[in-house]
Amino acid sequence: MHSPSAEVQGHGPGQRQLVSGRRHVGITKVEPVGNYAVRLVFDDLHDTGIYSWTYLAEIGERQDQIWGDYLAELDAAGASRDP
Repeated sequence: MHSPSAEVQGHGPGQRQLVSGRRHVGITKVEPVGNYAVRLVFDDLHDTGIYSWTYLAEIGERQDQIWGDYLAELDAAGASRDP
């Protein structure tokens, strides 16, 4: 969805991927990255994102808007969270 990982964001403009088919994804590990971020390891083997404390606070504050935008984007693409 809004992961900062290269898997989702790509490596340049216009390469962002819409993540679908992943309704139940859990966090299996949280690894510190210095004093400024964490690396999250998910049970779907997605582990390439580094999440700064600032980024995590932002998505926490804007959760409803971000989630609504994601669901609308899935709907527009004819995609689903279901596998």
